[in-house]
Amino acid sequence: MTRRYQPRRYPRSARLNEVVREVLAEELARLSDPRLNLVTLTGVDVAADLRHAIVYYSQVTAKGKSPSDEEAWATMRALRSASRLLRLTLGKQVRMKYLPELVFRIDPAIEQGQRIEEIISRLHAGERAGPEPPPPPGEGV
Repeated sequence: MTRRYQPRRYPRSARLNEVVREVLAEELARLSDPRLNLVTLTGVDVAADLRHAIVYYSQVTAKGKSPSDEEAWATMRALRSASRLLRLTLGKQVRMKYLPELVFRIDPAIEQGQRIEEIISRLHAGERAGPEPPPPPGEGV
């Protein structure tokens, strides 16, 4: 008799990425570093060999805008300094063959989304202004 297995809804790597993101996000929220207060982990991409993981994050300032270059560098340094503790927590909470090295990168989707919003708002502003009136007869051509 042949056993038929139901196909999994999500591949193993996607589930692992999500579990790692959740564990890291919870630990990041517990840290007392003020440079990491407004940092959100948006995704994780664990390599197939489980030795490396790219952790994507977004950051906003207290004013709700994108951070300055100085703030962005401070956040990157804070994440790098916290990576050892984050890996330790990951090793305790998630059973994996290897504990991946964490590499932090700003999520490019956030900037792309902001750029698209700016383009759309400019288009809408142009619609509100209305079309240009035609030139008076006898002028032009």
